[in-house]
Amino acid sequence: MWWGTAIEAPDPAALAQFYSDLLGWPIGHQEPGTTILAAPEGSIYIVFQQATDYQAPVWPPAAGQQRPMMHFDFQVGDLDSAVAEAVALGASVATEQPQDNVRVLFDPAGHPFCLCRDDG
Repeated sequence: MWWGTAIEAPDPAALAQFYSDLLGWPIGHQEPGTTILAAPEGSIYIVFQQATDYQAPVWPPAAGQQRPMMHFDFQVGDLDSAVAEAVALGASVATEQPQDNVRVLFDPAGHPFCLCRDDG
């Protein structure tokens, strides 16, 4: 059974709060160096853990730079509104955008994530 995923960050509580606000998921547990978001629909978790020597990944990938090791994709109904909401919460929009129906953004710790328009 898949339980969740762990994300490194220089300030895990702040990054967890960003995703809590973005997704509407509650913070399920918090202790020094670790904060866990809990999906309201069931037992899926995102764990944010302290990383002492954290280096934000570079996107698009560049030789010799920290590559993104993973990223989140979130499906949204209104792409422009979702981007505006994410930016208001502290995200930034990537300069390079590979598709018309997807927006690449960076969370406050610099992890890339995608907002994908629901065309269905």
